[in-house]
Amino acid sequence: MIRNPILPGFNPDPSICRVGEDYFIATSTFEWYPGVQIHHSRDLVNWTLVARPLARKTLLDMRGNPDSCGIWAPCLSHAEGRFWLVYTDVKRYDGNFKDAPNYITTCETIDGDWSDPVYVNSSGFDPSLFHDDDGRKYFMNMQWNYRGEGTGGNPRHASFDGILLQEWSPEKGLFGLVKNIYAGTERGLTEAPHIFKRNGWYYLTTAEGGTVYDHAVTMARSRDIWGPYEDHPNKYLMCAASNPEHPIQKTGHGQYVETHDGQFYHTFLMGRPIPGPDGTGRFCPLGRETGIERVVWGEDDWLYLEEGGMLVRTELPGLADVEPTPPVEFFTDFSGGSLPEEFQWLRSPETDRLFTVNNGSLSLYGRESMGSWFEQSLVARRQEHFVYAAETEVEFDPETYQQTAGLATYYNRFKFHMLLVTDEPGQGRSLTIVSCLGDFPDGKLSFALPKPVPCPDGPIQMRVKVDHALQQFFWRQPGGEWQEIGPKLDAAIISDEGGRGGHGSFTGAFVGMFAMDMTGQGKEARFSHFAYRPEGA
Repeated sequence: MIRNPILPGFNPDPSICRVGEDYFIATSTFEWYPGVQIHHSRDLVNWTLVARPLARKTLLDMRGNPDSCGIWAPCLSHAEGRFWLVYTDVKRYDGNFKDAPNYITTCETIDGDWSDPVYVNSSGFDPSLFHDDDGRKYFMNMQWNYRGEGTGGNPRHASFDGILLQEWSPEKGLFGLVKNIYAGTERGLTEAPHIFKRNGWYYLTTAEGGTVYDHAVTMARSRDIWGPYEDHPNKYLMCAASNPEHPIQKTGHGQYVETHDGQFYHTFLMGRPIPGPDGTGRFCPLGRETGIERVVWGEDDWLYLEEGGMLVRTELPGLADVEPTPPVEFFTDFSGGSLPEEFQWLRSPETDRLFTVNNGSLSLYGRESMGSWFEQSLVARRQEHFVYAAETEVEFDPETYQQTAGLATYYNRFKFHMLLVTDEPGQGRSLTIVSCLGDFPDGKLSFALPKPVPCPDGPIQMRVKVDHALQQFFWRQPGGEWQEIGPKLDAAIISDEGGRGGHGSFTGAFVGMFAMDMTGQGKEARFSHFAYRPEGA
């Protein structure tokens, strides 16, 4: 059985691609480096990370990109013996402008060396490439109207100005007619176009309603790729907005696939909200995850969910009689000579300035603060469970309070908790807790301890336990007893909804190791191991 989500934790905007009996899903990575995650499966039940293709400076450099910018909504396809990846590197979020250059890169193998990118346009985000059966290719993206006078249907964000279509080829680039083919429904915020062809119809799926609780997959079709497009009889293939108690929310932004044995599925992004620290409200600490649902064709040549309605299932049949792989503990002592694939970092392609892996340890070189958009020495992995514990050991000898290193739970520069080793004036080496509780736009810090706690020389082990909406830090010397440090903290801050929330938060919760050196000297912190242990669903 498939159990949703199939890609837990921060894995939004799934674009699915089939090559024979192999299935690949590409998801957005926003400001996390390397760009784009690609998972592989042969049964649609269990998925393995096989590539992060945007892994060098010529393909991606996000230094200076604001939070939740960077890689939005990649589109993965396969044609002419090659994989084709279309992606946006969004350079601005706030305000009327949206600088969103779109690129195409290709590779013969999913885990190979992807070609240098070909620039396409910057007229909007969520690009997609459709390979027609006559060999012609068409490029799509939503059109951004900075004047706020768009035709996208919903007055709360009139900058969504419909879906642009233009022919494209590797030799010519974009050429010929450029046409706005679909303005969307009254739900508005029309984005994420994908076209597929069946029985002489061109089917267009889009995401509408914004990527939170009003999200939906909208469907339309036309006999001519240029339109006009008629809406699905229900307008939406899936949407959870009218059922707030359903365990899967935010359903939207996905793609259709026909399996090798003649079945039909559709991916979608999803959120699993849980109550806040006081038992009320709802927040999604795991961000926008990837799910999949089985769909069927009606006699009217329209696509419907297999069990009808617009709500997706938490369990459904896959392609094989297998069970999902149970959660396992992750542990690394960094003896492999390279950073394990579970980890990512922020924005920069120049990794040697941020970290090195050698002699059985991870060295982080303190760079800019947690509030920077340029160089941060933060190496972290996704939170994939509502209950987990993470642990590390750090050797660090700070000379000033401007030098810190430790363990962090992180969403973005306005939402984090850090247990850190630093130097406290008049006290010496100390432990303290620093948080940013969603204070946008000021980013003011909160200090959970009345005063820093003195700590001895030598290695310090750190642990954090997260249990739904609360988290607790611990510390000890190697071989000693774990000691709580500080109060229980609000883990709901580290979520889509925490602090600023909503459309300002597109990623998910991470936990990992960091070093800051605001003197500019690149002070080294050495981490001997890192463990992540699931302790619940």
